[in-house]
Amino acid sequence: MAEASYPPELLYHPEHDWARIEGDVATFGITWHAQDALGDIVYFDAPAIGAQLSQNEPYTEVESVKAVSDVYAPLSGELVEVNERLADNPELVNEDPYGDGWMVKIRITDAGEAGGLLARDAYVATLEE
Repeated sequence: MAEASYPPELLYHPEHDWARIEGDVATFGITWHAQDALGDIVYFDAPAIGAQLSQNEPYTEVESVKAVSDVYAPLSGELVEVNERLADNPELVNEDPYGDGWMVKIRITDAGEAGGLLARDAYVATLEE
């Protein structure tokens, strides 16, 4: 399992999801805290390419040895890519939540929504409350 970390270049959603914005595309995944709380991830339910994701709404589920949990979209957009490696290797979410364990990429439809996400320090502060 990965060491606890929260990369400063990412934006964080209060439901323990992260977004890496590169131009008009954002990559999503779940935070170290989320994967740690869930335990070993055993299944990722990949959404369909072309799906419209809405900020703050669940777009998929992950199943762990403990529970099935919704994964929330940090931003709105059209799904353009799914991490196909998670179909056979869902444990990548535990091993590398910010790298090989990414989940989906979207084409952002409302860049202004990023202003509602948390910077690293603000997100980490919510974990300590």
